[in-house]
Amino acid sequence: MAISIEPTTACNLRCPECPSGLRAFSRPVGSMGLGYYVQMIETLQQALCYLNLYFQGEPFLNRDLFKMISYAHKKGIFTATSTNGHYLDDQQARETVLSGLDKLIISVDGSDQETYEKYRIGGDLDKVLEGIKNVISWKHKLKKRTPLVLLQFIIFKSNQHQISEIKKIASKIRVDHLVFKTAQIYDYSSKIHLIPDNPSWSRYLIQPDGTYSINNKQADHCWRMWSSGVITWDGSIVPCCFDKDASHQMGQLGELDFIQIWNGEKYNRFRRQVLLARRELDICANCSEGSKVWA
Repeated sequence: MAISIEPTTACNLRCPECPSGLRAFSRPVGSMGLGYYVQMIETLQQALCYLNLYFQGEPFLNRDLFKMISYAHKKGIFTATSTNGHYLDDQQARETVLSGLDKLIISVDGSDQETYEKYRIGGDLDKVLEGIKNVISWKHKLKKRTPLVLLQFIIFKSNQHQISEIKKIASKIRVDHLVFKTAQIYDYSSKIHLIPDNPSWSRYLIQPDGTYSINNKQADHCWRMWSSGVITWDGSIVPCCFDKDASHQMGQLGELDFIQIWNGEKYNRFRRQVLLARRELDICANCSEGSKVWA
């Protein structure tokens, strides 16, 4: 089983399509404590093989992140996290490598500062690129094969012309992989300025009347419902990463254990809805599962 755990909802940036960036959550915000996390891993470890320490927020703002990674690593659990890359100075980069982290995704959505900050508002591209170099340098110094470093480029209309340039940057700084990802736009009917012109780079298709619809048939199935789940910083279990505001809480850890929630009627009722009428579920209406993403 794969689980995403949310270290924190806090973030240093103001990205316009992110609840953390917008400070727009209706659910409680905060950071997960190390003790609570350890208890959680103890109960999950028999079934857990892949742990993503990220949901909303910037994970490196949780001061216990390296301890969280290391604890799961020592249990033999594959660990990954995703970051905007602003907290990878030389010391932090060294600790990242020493923690045992298996995969590090770093978002770099522009090949120059002007383009980068159109979405990563408040961000510093040079600082991010320097942080990536720090991690790669420490991997070599410490003779470690991990973390696998992925540079992630989310394609918007503002940066679609920089795909060739980001390929050059990725090659120059020697990341392990460059990943191109389509952008999720919450209100794609009114924010067409964010949607790329090329439909191959977009989750949305322009219609004859000038409006957009999601580029996904949204068939009535979803493998995530039987293979993975998400746990918020305060222990709420939600069905997937598209439920950013935790509006579909399946249960609360502490009141019930994970297996009871996972096999419970509420979770199974949600799964039945996915199989019968997925389009009618709000978090599924803008889902990219089944649409094209490149790596």
